Amino acid sequence: MRYESRVSAANLMLVALPAANKPDCQGSSSCEWMYRITGSAWFAEGSYWILLKPLRVLLILLLAFAARWALHRTINRLVRTTSEGAVPTLLRPLRERIPSASLDPEQFVPERRRQRAEAIGSVLRSMVTAFVFGIALLMVLKEFSFDLAPLLASAGIAGVALGFGAQSLVKDLIAGLFMLIEDQYGVGDTVDLGEATGVVEAVGLRVTTVRDGRGVLWYIRNGEIVRVGNKSQGWALVVVDLPIGFASTEEATAVLRTAAASVAMDPELAPRVVEEPEVLGVEQITVDGAVIRTVVKTTADGQFAVGRELRRRLAEALENSGITARIAAARLYPGVPSRVPAPGETGTGGAT
Repeated sequence: MRYESRVSAANLMLVALPAANKPDCQGSSSCEWMYRITGSAWFAEGSYWILLKPLRVLLILLLAFAARWALHRTINRLVRTTSEGAVPTLLRPLRERIPSASLDPEQFVPERRRQRAEAIGSVLRSMVTAFVFGIALLMVLKEFSFDLAPLLASAGIAGVALGFGAQSLVKDLIAGLFMLIEDQYGVGDTVDLGEATGVVEAVGLRVTTVRDGRGVLWYIRNGEIVRVGNKSQGWALVVVDLPIGFASTEEATAVLRTAAASVAMDPELAPRVVEEPEVLGVEQITVDGAVIRTVVKTTADGQFAVGRELRRRLAEALENSGITARIAAARLYPGVPSRVPAPGETGTGGAT
């Protein structure tokens, strides 16, 4: 071979060698950029999996953590605002939305409001964490070329099956969440939940624990609570109906009014009395005579003590005034309702 031919062939091989080592980027600008930077064909071709994929996954995780942090910060600020008393109308308990539900809005205990707000905040934070990282996990799986269609279809079928199989559990959780948001009752409240009536000892998203007057501890699922009678919110009304027989209603009313007023003036009971006791008058007429009703408005926690003392003093007042003896006489001598039997008399036929 001539020298000129050998030189031309060598030059062609030197020119073709870089072209053979050039990576197959298939139009990828990142591959070409990486080849220009590193000069390595295999690194440029694998840069999509070596560099870009990890960077995308890292970016997804960073965005997930940032979104979680921002949402948690918003929830914490809402909890703090609620604890301090500046609550949006939508998030206020039902009893605070109604102006007539309480005499004084400041009487609600801030500690209870703080505990309720923190409980709701904890639930919301858990839901936000599960939602954000669930979406991030799906995006990461998509980056690794996982087919999400079968996964989502399986998750949908599992969700439907779980919904049918555990619908009572879901019902309990939703009812418990709304119960906390509306502040229907809390620990220490005396409530009437239907079959169980007593003091609330624990409140959860699924179960409420109530101890009744006999010491029995009731575990009640929140989804089974149809109605709630809370005796510890706002104020209470003590109602006492006392029979006076066929005695003078004006005399009996004056006696009961004096006895009821003494309860309001008692130094130990006065802080628990919201309004002065009131004798309403004759509530009903029975075969044994008239029944007079006395009412007094008290604080929620003082209703039982005031009610017991009011009944005791009203009964003593009727006994001291002689009306109780006339009631007994009316029962023994129906024809002479106002006559007290003399000593030695045993019946309507006279003395024996």
